Amino acid sequence: MANNYQVKAKKHLGQHFLTDESVAQDIADTLSLEGYKHILEIGPGMGVLTKYLLDKPIKTHVIEIDTESVDYLKANYLNLADRVYEQDFLKYDLTKIFNNEPFAIIGNFPYNISTQIVFKTLEMRAQIPEFSGMFQKEVAQRICSKEGSKVYGILSVLTQAFYDAEYLFTVPPTVFNPPPKIDSGVLLLKRKENMTLPVDEKLFFRVVKTAFQQRRKTLRNSLKTFNLSDNLKANVIFGNRPEQLSVDSFLELTQLIENDDTNT
Repeated sequence: MANNYQVKAKKHLGQHFLTDESVAQDIADTLSLEGYKHILEIGPGMGVLTKYLLDKPIKTHVIEIDTESVDYLKANYLNLADRVYEQDFLKYDLTKIFNNEPFAIIGNFPYNISTQIVFKTLEMRAQIPEFSGMFQKEVAQRICSKEGSKVYGILSVLTQAFYDAEYLFTVPPTVFNPPPKIDSGVLLLKRKENMTLPVDEKLFFRVVKTAFQQRRKTLRNSLKTFNLSDNLKANVIFGNRPEQLSVDSFLELTQLIENDDTNT
């Protein structure tokens, strides 16, 4: 029965279902359960991870877009039935579930929306102190990478501006049905104590995104659209390429641009 559900859901979502119980338990154990009373699992499928979350001393909720998976979960996890939400995580207003209460996010995320899941988490960071999940390995490494790395980029900087990111372990294709062609990686995000930026947030996002759009160029060239003064462009920081700047350096860069009189 479960396999039939998995095949149908796979065709609909393009998702790879985790089948290894020990890996599921390892993922469930990544969260500290501190500072919140609720967990939201995204894309639970047949509940291989869910069952281990339900063993935790915390209230588990799941959000799933596939109708047949929802029916399966409600039929097989009766103690969860009223906390199964048939919704699109990216579009759903989560305050309808949690109001303003804090909650953690966990999941074996569909590869095609995993980056969008992170960006929505950043938007809701005031309510999400902790985030754990499985991504395509390359994406997980990118999120956790530091300056100087070839994979360091927009996602790395924006995530690490608000969260401490740790790559936990690699998961091989053999533990999925159907097996993907690549490895997966599990990471943990813990929100920083101070999640307020010392600069304008929209400007910070714009600076980071613009810089990495031409990552091989120096910032002096890639940030030309900011109409910077000659005096500011003479600053040594503009001689760097974006992958050379830490998160703190990007904040410093944004502050310089913010204070530049000619910037529009």
